[in-house]
Amino acid sequence: MKIGVIDYGMGNLFSVEQALKRLGCEVVVTADETVLNATDALLLPGVGAFPDAMKRLAETNLDGYLQKVKSENRPLLGICLGMQLLFEHSEEVSPTKGLGFFKGQIKRFSGDNDGHAYRVPHMGWNELVMANRPSWLEGEVSAKHVYFVHSFYAADIDDKELVAYADYHGIRVPGIVANGSVTGMQFHPEKSGELGVYLLEQWLKGVASC
Repeated sequence: MKIGVIDYGMGNLFSVEQALKRLGCEVVVTADETVLNATDALLLPGVGAFPDAMKRLAETNLDGYLQKVKSENRPLLGICLGMQLLFEHSEEVSPTKGLGFFKGQIKRFSGDNDGHAYRVPHMGWNELVMANRPSWLEGEVSAKHVYFVHSFYAADIDDKELVAYADYHGIRVPGIVANGSVTGMQFHPEKSGELGVYLLEQWLKGVASC
């Protein structure tokens, strides 16, 4: 299976590339649409600020390309900031429009829960709770925790698009979302041990069955 990792200049590409290779995938890291078109599925990574990422996607014309990917029902996985870019808009730095593949907006953790301060960013291992199981996610695994590193989260989402979430000081943080051929993971599956590998592997099996 060939996976295209979309390189728009804002991704920590090495770790996810190596994780995919360990699962038997051929991986191409590129912004070339012709090369991306020859893959079985696409992965949108991301590290940094939402406005900068959307600007880079626009500068490389990858924002329009991703809209085409969605309209053609090609499998697409967004990870961390890559997942957040799939929502309608974000309040990070300045109000910025996203790709709009999922309903909702990206908000900053307030750092306060009824007068009790909590740490921002949300960093570390957190239990992932399943809400709606998609067709590609089969079987069970004993591990329950995945690794998060983020200061912003998806809010006001469509509950039908929520696959799994984590509770962080009373906030239901979307961990996995899915809408048709598009999936998002807020955590880093390639850094999330047994459960992360399992989820990435299950997603790849879903791609293979399409």
